Amino acid sequence: MKIVKAYKYKLKTNKNIEEKFRQIAGCCRFVYNLFLAQKIQEYRTDFVTPNYYDQAIQLPLLKEEYPWLKEAPSQVLQQALKDLEQAYKNFFRRVKSGGVPGFPKFRKKGVHDSFRYPQGIKIEGSRIYLPKAGWVSFHKSRSIQGEIKNVTVSESASGWYVSIQTEQDVPDIVHSSNTAVGVDVGVRVFAALSDGTTYMPVNNLKKLEKKLTKVQRDLSRKKKGSNNFKKNAKKLALMHERIKNTRMDYLHKVSTEISKNHAVVVLENLKISNMSRSAKGTVESPGKNVKAKAGLNKSILNQGWGMFRNMIEYKTKHSGGNIILVDPRYTSQTCHNCGYTSKENRKTQSHFHCTVCGYELNADINAAKNILAVGLTVSACGAAASAAQ
Repeated sequence: MKIVKAYKYKLKTNKNIEEKFRQIAGCCRFVYNLFLAQKIQEYRTDFVTPNYYDQAIQLPLLKEEYPWLKEAPSQVLQQALKDLEQAYKNFFRRVKSGGVPGFPKFRKKGVHDSFRYPQGIKIEGSRIYLPKAGWVSFHKSRSIQGEIKNVTVSESASGWYVSIQTEQDVPDIVHSSNTAVGVDVGVRVFAALSDGTTYMPVNNLKKLEKKLTKVQRDLSRKKKGSNNFKKNAKKLALMHERIKNTRMDYLHKVSTEISKNHAVVVLENLKISNMSRSAKGTVESPGKNVKAKAGLNKSILNQGWGMFRNMIEYKTKHSGGNIILVDPRYTSQTCHNCGYTSKENRKTQSHFHCTVCGYELNADINAAKNILAVGLTVSACGAAASAAQ
């Protein structure tokens, strides 16, 4: 089977290389914003929008009008247009699904600066050749396997990074385990498994967030544009990156452990965007408990449930396992022992007590057992349907 894998390394840059990277990123940002404005204008006027091919053929003429665009490789600019095309498709998908409409946002200088090469890349040892930028060394922490499909160069607070996406053929793998497990994610307990294993939220995240609040407060007192403001802004960006890396490291460790130990992983198909929606309401119909809901929303987003699910999916697949998504309704209110469903069964966040049969268990583990049961039922029904056909 074919698998896609990404390798990320920190680049060893100097002022000249960084200036070149910012030039290329600036060209991509200009093209993205210019053609986004064109899409919005034509959509508002005629309710039609030019597609990628309509806009890509305009690039040569645009380079004649703005000669400095030639500083960026043509294919990199085309990739910026492809990103725009995908962002616009997402916009229409939100409109059709009844979500909150909103055109894609214009890109800002210095915010998530990046650009992508689809080809023309060469790698020799710990050096990589990037068209129009030249050879750049990088910290090669592991070997690269597979055929290179594309390369993305991006800037973060701690420097410039290169992400190399490869595709490789691997033999079909049979998972080393034959066990199945249900996983219930939460706020107080990050993940509870049906076998009784629990994972608490990452330890030092709250400490880091307190430091982040202090840095934000210090920044608000600085004069915008001053040297002290720039120093504090850099410090703030580094704090954000440290929090992100801490969360990602924990998610990788937990997801790796679960995917290695279990051949089948059953998760709830949670709609995180709906769960973390604001409770403010409207002027005519204001929401209730807005402050409490805002705190809950922050806690939900801090856990990184979406990233965790993605990690479980690809790691389970790569290890020869399988993942099953189930409807999350009533999994926390249903008694695993007798099947009785009621809100009264779970009066507290941590304790489950069935009002019919008296069954007691940690509420999160009970939910995980229900998730596993539903998942195995869904899997069995699907297998039976395939056999009948």
